[in-house]
Amino acid sequence: MPVVRDLRVLLQLPDFRRLLVVRLLSQGADGVYQVALAAYVVFSPEKQASPTAIASAMAVLLLPYSLLGPFAGVLLDRWRRRQVLLHGNLLRAALATGTALLVVARVPDWLFYASALSVTAVNRFVLAGLSASLPRVVDSPDRLVMANSLSPTAGTLAATAGGGLAFVVRLVAPEGTSSDAVVVLLGAVLYLAAALCSLRMPLDLLGPDVRTPRTELRATLLATARGLAAGLRHLAERRTAARALAAMTLMRFCYGALTVTVLMLCRHAWAETESDGLALLGLAVAVSGAGFFAAAVVTPWAVARLGRLGWIVACATAAAVLEPALGLPFERVPMLVAAFVLGLTTQGAKIATDTVVQSSVDDGFRGRVFSLYDVLFNVAFVGAAGVAALMLPPDGRSPALVVTVALIYAVVAAALVGLRRP
Repeated sequence: MPVVRDLRVLLQLPDFRRLLVVRLLSQGADGVYQVALAAYVVFSPEKQASPTAIASAMAVLLLPYSLLGPFAGVLLDRWRRRQVLLHGNLLRAALATGTALLVVARVPDWLFYASALSVTAVNRFVLAGLSASLPRVVDSPDRLVMANSLSPTAGTLAATAGGGLAFVVRLVAPEGTSSDAVVVLLGAVLYLAAALCSLRMPLDLLGPDVRTPRTELRATLLATARGLAAGLRHLAERRTAARALAAMTLMRFCYGALTVTVLMLCRHAWAETESDGLALLGLAVAVSGAGFFAAAVVTPWAVARLGRLGWIVACATAAAVLEPALGLPFERVPMLVAAFVLGLTTQGAKIATDTVVQSSVDDGFRGRVFSLYDVLFNVAFVGAAGVAALMLPPDGRSPALVVTVALIYAVVAAALVGLRRP
């Protein structure tokens, strides 16, 4: 297989191997920590999980990625990136250990969320540092293309594996807050391992070049903010890209609202115990992940036949029809089928949207537009959780929410059909 061959070539580079190990351990710890946070908020026996609590957890997990992302690169061009990986993972190990202690102590929720927010905020710098370091550990532009394709994918798989490990540990551990603390401590151990592995790389290996002239930090941050505003104006002038991005934002909103619905169903409607509910949630996540994988296989074929906007229309239309048909009974098997369908349609539309934006936006604005894309993508998910918190009853059965989501999908499809017609 070409992917296996490319990976074999990259693994012959010792510095690339060392950086990849740090990425795998770091993102594996992310997966563990995120599942630990979700399990504590939703499935702890002493907590009566609510949509509001779930919305708060999603905000903690996602907003730091978006709000800090555009500015992380400014600081990464000033600090040694090896030290960012070392100190960032050490800090996260310490903060995660503190989070475990807070779980055992049963502190007020705001203090727990503040600790979790600190961990995920540091994560933005570590992930950006891993990406910025890749050119320093490969020896040719061709291999850099392969590295940019394979390394983040390997990190995503590591995060998924970490989440799966956390599910297993949480299910076999004794009931109560101690099981949540054990999972959080597992994440802390993996963060510590990532920090120690970063020491295998020389201090200056990952850059940045100390000879690069540096402007005043305040001026650089202001320039970054102005650049994002210029990217927004540029996007407004690219009608096709702007419409595709708006459509994807709405579809991400729908996916977020239904994610909260499934969480509440797993917690209150489908299972008699917290362990059974957590197992059902793990199954739902796996089924949705299978839909994401199917989208990666199907989308190139579909785009070749329907076009990029045509495939987004097809995804939105399929979701508008199948989501209420499968979701309104609020039964396990139909809802799991819906999780697969929505995983496929959401990721399929995102792949097509990425391509539309890449091809429609000038190269000089592409980075800024994708930073805005990242902000919209995650803010839509958190906003959806907030709306779901207002509409969902405690057991998660809300026909009004399911119908509203179907209508949004239908509006997206109709709007893009109107855009394609001229």
